[in-house]
Amino acid sequence: SVLAIWLILLVGLSFLASTAGGVFKVQFGLPGSESERAFEILKEDGFQQRAGVQAKIVFQDARGVRDPAVREAMEGLFQRVESQVRGTEIVSPYDNEQQISRTGTIAYAELNFRDRNTASYQSAADEIRALRDDVQVPGLTVELGNSIFKQEAFGSEAVGLILAMIILLLAFGSLLAMGLPIATALVGIGTGIALVKLVANVFNMPDFTTQAVLMISIGVGIDYALFIVTRYREALDQGRDPETAVVIALDTAGRAVLFAGSTVVIALLGLLILNTETFRGVAIGTTIGVLVTMLASVTLLPALLGFVGRNIDRFGLPHRSRAADGPTFWHRWSRVIQRRPWPAVVAASLILVVIAAPVFSMRLGFGDDGNAPDTSTTRRAYDLLAEGFGPGFNGPLLIAATTPNGAADAAKLQKLGDTIRDLPGVTFVTPPLPNEAGTAAIMQVVPTTAPQDVATDELVTTLRDDVIPRVMGPQAANVAVGGFSGAVADFAAYTTRMLPVVIGLVLIMSFVLLMIVFRSLLVPLKAVIMNLLSVGAAYGVMVAIFQWGWGADLIGVGRAGPIESWAPLMLFAVVFGLSMDYEVFLLSRIKEEYDRTGNNATAVADGLAATARVITAAAAIMVCVFGAFALGPDRALKMFGIGMATAVFIDATIVRLILVPATMELLGDRNWWIPAWLDRILPRVHIEGHPDLDAELAALTELPATVSPD
Repeated sequence: SVLAIWLILLVGLSFLASTAGGVFKVQFGLPGSESERAFEILKEDGFQQRAGVQAKIVFQDARGVRDPAVREAMEGLFQRVESQVRGTEIVSPYDNEQQISRTGTIAYAELNFRDRNTASYQSAADEIRALRDDVQVPGLTVELGNSIFKQEAFGSEAVGLILAMIILLLAFGSLLAMGLPIATALVGIGTGIALVKLVANVFNMPDFTTQAVLMISIGVGIDYALFIVTRYREALDQGRDPETAVVIALDTAGRAVLFAGSTVVIALLGLLILNTETFRGVAIGTTIGVLVTMLASVTLLPALLGFVGRNIDRFGLPHRSRAADGPTFWHRWSRVIQRRPWPAVVAASLILVVIAAPVFSMRLGFGDDGNAPDTSTTRRAYDLLAEGFGPGFNGPLLIAATTPNGAADAAKLQKLGDTIRDLPGVTFVTPPLPNEAGTAAIMQVVPTTAPQDVATDELVTTLRDDVIPRVMGPQAANVAVGGFSGAVADFAAYTTRMLPVVIGLVLIMSFVLLMIVFRSLLVPLKAVIMNLLSVGAAYGVMVAIFQWGWGADLIGVGRAGPIESWAPLMLFAVVFGLSMDYEVFLLSRIKEEYDRTGNNATAVADGLAATARVITAAAAIMVCVFGAFALGPDRALKMFGIGMATAVFIDATIVRLILVPATMELLGDRNWWIPAWLDRILPRVHIEGHPDLDAELAALTELPATVSPD
């Protein structure tokens, strides 16, 4: 019955999503920001054709772009684009000489789109790309400038799944045991993605939401199922019947999965405090994905185990061994760390600090076509524009103004343009272009520097804080600096301001949750500090690769640039939740042993020995799933995937296998100290399993209680 319900949900929701799913749309606007105000002027005052994406058709010919054959071919292309692709407007270089380079060999047509959703942009881009490919003039090069023209695909999800299957096969040594977590995760992910597409009708979600949901859901879905299947096999090995083994697995690993998954959800929902549709959309989408995969782990997986029964180890590998060598190794490892705790703590901390050091030079912004591989048409168009017109052409500033006073305001705008033209760092300024009603006007300012340069950000600040107020006087409130560079400056400033708020909120939440679960003050305090070290190291790796360019060529990053403004916030929320997973699985087993023996050193060694193997396998799966996204074409997803893979790897190795046992040995029984008054008022949360499970099972099934071998 449970299997049937899940299959009906999967098929039914997938069908609904394909017929009535919402649309995904990138919206990096900040309500109340100056760049958002400029965008609103475009939308509301007769500039709708410029309210969407502004792209460019860039072309080069050694004979000169005014050559009759070149001109005939390009004007024909412009005409076909405007007539066949709805909602487009082209400003031809043959109508505006400023769009032809001084050498006369490079020119561009400005391609303006009406605002639309991501799917419509992609459809229009496909049509334009096909029309471009029909232009066949020897010596003429035509490139398309804007990220909507990227036509690269890579099955990162498929690579991650294949690697996860290999790790599970090695960990379990059985095809059937490997298949159950994969099947559970796939059903949960498919159902979750369908739900996300339906919810997109209600909430605005960026176009990379589904990739983010896939990335996170694959990792947690397989991991949660891995923990439950591992506990099920342990119960079978202890002589339990399959039904009892399922109940034991859910009562132990299942409880931990529910708690760990809930912490991931809480951390993701913490992003809702941010005043941006991008963060809200991604937070809601990934929350749905984690919730559905978590529910599949504690409902669908037990149903599948009911079908499998004792056959869980069938189709085993020839070299499969069920010996206890693994736990023995981890037990010895724990004892080695416990005998030399101070060197272990110092060495591990130094490693993390060194890896995290680049974080102090982190600069937030957004990547652009200049970061794309030089094999893509968008990168070639970017380079042609920089060669012919200067790097600032790839990110012009847009000045939008309302002109309620008519000619008087228009005259002031003309004076503003003349003043800006004389500023250092400005290539040229277009004359004010009024709308038909004369109530608004726009100007373009082309910097001498690329959109990602610090100097471009400084120019935005100078215009907003100095030049516009000085020239426009009381009318300065009617003028807004927008465009790509203006929006990037606003978004980067906002995320820089909000990052400490989100980090503080998440760390306080993690402290309280762990204090409730483990009835301790020092255990959650250590977890907070170690989370900071893990995330700091992940940030450091991101800066070294994507901002400094260390090894960027190895993963297909065309050029170094700033860190995506949304990545640190999103990464911290997700890494916190995943770190809590490993914290809960390891410390709950240590706490269970400590409550049983009262010996801290023995509890740490036994707890690590019992969980290290499965945590290592789970971490390896997540590292492969997240790391596979570094092979894809999208720079932002590469960055997020590498950041996540780094954080999980460090958390599951340096933190869990070195810092945790070493610090717990140093603190001894103080690990579990909590003031009596605080212990009395905190709610009780049990994730170690029911203490009288055998008796309860006997009462429910009317069977004799099975005495545990322990």
